[in-house]
Amino acid sequence: MERDHPIADLLRERILIIDGAMGTMVQRYHLQEADYRGERYLDHPIDLLNNNDVLVFTRPDIIEEIHSQYLDAGADIIETNTFNANAISMADYELEADVREMNIAAVTVARRAVDKAMLRDPSRPRFVAGAIGPLNRTLSMSGDPEDPGFRKVTFDQVFAAYYEQVTALVEAGVDLLLAETTFDTLN
Repeated sequence: MERDHPIADLLRERILIIDGAMGTMVQRYHLQEADYRGERYLDHPIDLLNNNDVLVFTRPDIIEEIHSQYLDAGADIIETNTFNANAISMADYELEADVREMNIAAVTVARRAVDKAMLRDPSRPRFVAGAIGPLNRTLSMSGDPEDPGFRKVTFDQVFAAYYEQVTALVEAGVDLLLAETTFDTLN
């Protein structure tokens, strides 16, 4: 007989609380281009300001601190900082090659925050959700009003991008996946 995940067991007992928005929490730090670049992207040819997903490489301390704030506030589940960590969204920054590592690093940072919270209070299990956000390209709508059939991305490209992200999140050890804020039902 297959055993339920501990989340399923807990949901039979009570409502689990998930963290809040990562992006608005990052904004509180008033980060500059240098924070997003760090040493890793010092010579990168494209500005990275507001690419919050790269912060798992360049400012993991801030991302872990945000996770810890949510855990300290009572969250049972925290989301990885991977809202746009897919090849289609990262193409705008020429960071497609970093997507797998980015997702794994995000799980590592989130898991570290959860492990620390569990050390402080082992009586309350906490979990990591792999966040899968919307793409910056849409399959359902044309980006060209003159050509309603035009798409900037194909279904196969969307499938491949999400598959790469989900595979990395699962292999890195998330407890669940969370598809969020997707405005295109076909995506």
